[in-house]
Amino acid sequence: MTTAVLDVYLTEADGQAALRADARAGLTAIPKVLPPKWFYDARGSELYERITELAEYYPFNAEREILRERAGEIAAASGAETLVELGSGSSEKTRWLLDALTEAGTLRGYLPLDVSESALRDAARSLAEEYPALSVHGIVGDFTQHLGRIPARGKRLLAFLGGTIGNLVPAERADFLHSARAALRPGEQLLLGAGLVIDPATMVTAYDDPSGVTAEFNLNVLRVLNRELDADFDLGAFRHVALWNAEREWIEMRLRATRRMIVHVAELGLDVPFAEGEELLTEVSAKFRRDGVRTELRAAGFELTEWWTDSTNRFALTLATAL
Repeated sequence: MTTAVLDVYLTEADGQAALRADARAGLTAIPKVLPPKWFYDARGSELYERITELAEYYPFNAEREILRERAGEIAAASGAETLVELGSGSSEKTRWLLDALTEAGTLRGYLPLDVSESALRDAARSLAEEYPALSVHGIVGDFTQHLGRIPARGKRLLAFLGGTIGNLVPAERADFLHSARAALRPGEQLLLGAGLVIDPATMVTAYDDPSGVTAEFNLNVLRVLNRELDADFDLGAFRHVALWNAEREWIEMRLRATRRMIVHVAELGLDVPFAEGEELLTEVSAKFRRDGVRTELRAAGFELTEWWTDSTNRFALTLATAL
């Protein structure tokens, strides 16, 4: 059996420094904002897994449908020797790609990149056992910083699944796509998962389920700040809000203060005032149209070469080739 290799470019201290910087910048901004990556401590990851099981949260199941039905076509169109996956987590959906690429006879290596060293170690160990002929090389890193660390081994397919591209605002998306292009050689490919613009009611319900799991997930960012930065957020004083921004074509998740308060963040020496009704933006989830995806890819040096959607046209997997 092949032993998994792990490179660590992001330490716990790095993560703590980033949290402090993001919290200071975001809580003093007007309007207030926090990056969605801080949802994902152990509890946040567990809550997200529960969200993916909800009937209302269609993006997860729609992407899974495409991978299940089209993995063979993706493998044939890419001919990848190395599958690189960004934000891999447990690598659950990736197995369809691994199986299809293995069956196609091209796959030699799998390289997952994730910020969580523990999740990556568990996934790498499991995959090394499941695919004994596969070279598994994990990278503990941030896809916004460490794409240049990806080894150039064989023809690579860079997979960015889950619709995570939508959590980036346009300038961040452009930066990411340019970084992805810089990390790839001409002819190598990017497999991009993106939610599509559909009816607003369905999109909003996916981020505001009746059972309240997404609300609990949203509030978890305040738990993280309370624990890691010795803050005193009263979770009961904030309400989860999800809405469709038609102008920007994205879902916004916010936390709305239900009363006036001052939150003390001891680790930052910061007192943060909230007015009644004031909102803290915690996530955007952009939705896309085919022409817009093609335009953004082309601006970064990619050509859209394949486009697959689920049976209800709610989600797309795009294969783009580096020019």
